[in-house]
This record gives sequence, structure tokens and C-alpha cells, in this order.
Amino acid sequence: MPKLYARRRLGILAALTGLMTSVTLFASPSASAALPTPVSAATARSYLASLTVAAENRTGYSRDLFPHWITISGSCNTRETVLKRDGTNVVTNSSCAATSGTWYSPYDGATWTSASDVDIDHVVPLAEAWDSGASAWTTAQRRAFANDLTRPQLIAVTDRVNQAKGDQDPATWVPPRSAYVCTYVRAWVQVKYYYNLSVDPAEKSALQNHLAAC
Repeated sequence: MPKLYARRRLGILAALTGLMTSVTLFASPSASAALPTPVSAATARSYLASLTVAAENRTGYSRDLFPHWITISGSCNTRETVLKRDGTNVVTNSSCAATSGTWYSPYDGATWTSASDVDIDHVVPLAEAWDSGASAWTTAQRRAFANDLTRPQLIAVTDRVNQAKGDQDPATWVPPRSAYVCTYVRAWVQVKYYYNLSVDPAEKSALQNHLAAC
């Protein structure tokens, strides 16, 4: 009986250890879980071929026309939700602000331990969306775009890299870390395709060139 009890006790401990490991992994996703996985390069090439090619028009644009960040759950808004999703061992206070954690920026390969060093980038910038079709959207549609957690549209990155990107499209800017360019352009095309946004000639040419190398 003592031996049988010991074996059962070890089995229970092993099961509990496995459960704790699963919970830990779920609670603290690694950097690789940061961005919803974009479509394949082949699919992105197919999507790109179907996009309307048109000149861009920024007339009337204002960032305020894209309401963000909105409440996602409890006291957590979109920025705070992405910080928790993209970081490792993120601790938040009662208002959902990140008080500690680690964030890896795939755009430049830098790692940060303060949320203030991290921006949430719109892969397809709000101004770019406006230029290529969002000017005709309702406020609700622009809100959904600006806070989209389902498509590969929002990602935590180094703040100064995001600021250097600004509103540029891939004709003039891609992530400085070359290993991430393929992921970035696949995400860009997927978002534009999902939202039925156009591309300008230089943008399409750059995307074709980058995707050819994926």
C-alpha cells in the first residue's frame, strides 16, 4: 500500500506540474506569438495581383477619424492588450497598465523592459488606409480597422523605429531587420486585401519585389 500510494502521489504531482506549465505558457506568450501569422508568400502574391491599383489621396485625413485605442476587455484597451499579447512575463496594475515585462521588437531585434519604449504599430498605417479607401468608410469601420486584433495589423515594436516608419508604405520603408521583411509584406498585403484597400504603382512594385524573395 505505501508503494502504491507513493506512485499515485507522483502521478498526481506530474499531472499538476504539466498543468502549471501549460498555464504559464498561456499566460506569458513568447515574442514569436506577437503577430497573428500572415498568409503565405504565395497567397500574398495572389492577393496582391487582385488589388486595385490607384493613386493615393490624403485630402481630409485626420488621425482622429480612426478612434483608438478602444476598450477590449475590462479596463484594458487595445494598446494594453497588444502589450500583454506580445510581451513576456508582463505584469499589469489594476488599470491594466504594464508595470513590468519584456518586449522583443521584430522590426529591429531590440529587447525592452519598459513599456514606454514600445509603440503599437499599425502595419498598414491609418493615413495609408485613408489614402487607399478608408476615406469612404464609416466611423465604425475605421474604428474596427484601427483596433484589429484578428488580422496581422497591430504589433509591439521599438518606439523610435515605429516613429521612423511614420505613414510610409513598403515603397519607401520596410523593417530594418531584413529577416522580418517577408513577414511584414505578407501582413501588409493580407490587411489591404481583407479591407479591400488599393495600392499605388510604386507600392505594388515594391511588394512584388519583396514577395519574390520570400
